[in-house]
Amino acid sequence: MIKIGVVGATGYAGEELIKILLRHPGVKITDVSRYSADKEESISDIFPAFKGRIDLPCKKIDAERISKNADLVFLALPHKASMDVAPEFLKAGKMVVDLSADYRLSAEDYKTWYGVDHRDKGNIPVAVYGMPELYSASIKNAKLLSNPGCYPTSIILGIAPVLRSKAIDPAHIIADSKSGASGAGRKADVALSFCEVNENLKAYKVNEHQHKGEINKILSEISGVSVDAVFTPHLIPMNRGILSTIYLRLKEKMDTAAVLGIYNEFYKGKPFVRIFKEGVLPQIRGVVNTNYCDIGLKVTGSTLVVISCIDNLLKGAAGQAVQNMNIMCAFNETDGLL
Repeated sequence: MIKIGVVGATGYAGEELIKILLRHPGVKITDVSRYSADKEESISDIFPAFKGRIDLPCKKIDAERISKNADLVFLALPHKASMDVAPEFLKAGKMVVDLSADYRLSAEDYKTWYGVDHRDKGNIPVAVYGMPELYSASIKNAKLLSNPGCYPTSIILGIAPVLRSKAIDPAHIIADSKSGASGAGRKADVALSFCEVNENLKAYKVNEHQHKGEINKILSEISGVSVDAVFTPHLIPMNRGILSTIYLRLKEKMDTAAVLGIYNEFYKGKPFVRIFKEGVLPQIRGVVNTNYCDIGLKVTGSTLVVISCIDNLLKGAAGQAVQNMNIMCAFNETDGLL
């Protein structure tokens, strides 16, 4: 039985982590903490659904205390916060799964996209990027696991098969993504209030969203050449879910059936990617509250249109984090997630 600490337990991703871990057969949650704590209260007082299932006190972050209680620590903290506490857990010999962006990029790129100098540059090369469908061999031996972002997960999984097989032109990638409001985190923000989001749809941070750096980095690694994707995120009036519509240029004439063959082969044996048959496209409602990425395809002329759907809080955050933990700890990859 592996003992787990959840740091940042009161956010949306933290709540989802606890839900999953409570039903996981191989772990026990032994510590829950929050980024800022004016008072100490039970996690079941904060989230009444946990009453009688987990009633641990949710304390302020204390790396020494948490390290004594846990073998593996999930960091469900805001960007720019994880890099201040991850080194303490690593020094204590703990495995760390970080859900923020703090270890996804080089120090130089991190400053470009997040606007601050990285305060733990030494551990950046140690971090393993946690997309199981692409990097499972490296994840097995990871001590510091950098969990992917939600938008990048939907986009990278949607592109990887045809990019790896060199079936598309890497210079022509356009991703149009729509996300529910929970993607911005559990915080007070006028732009995320009910009256602003309800009955509305808006684009934001057009081709300058912070996830663009992560998307370009991983797509460049897959293709072997520099990739600069065009990425436009949108906020939709839903609680959760991401649908990415991706436009790709095929190098040679192919029909939808042929491209589907590439995807089915690439994701063979990958339990959380589902490829839809020709003529059927995925929807957000099919993935909400699951760890699946659903992918559908349509070839029109020389353009390949990919529809990729995930739950941003699960496959885009907590679910993928537990999937990575399962690989790191030699559990079944699907434990706690099905």
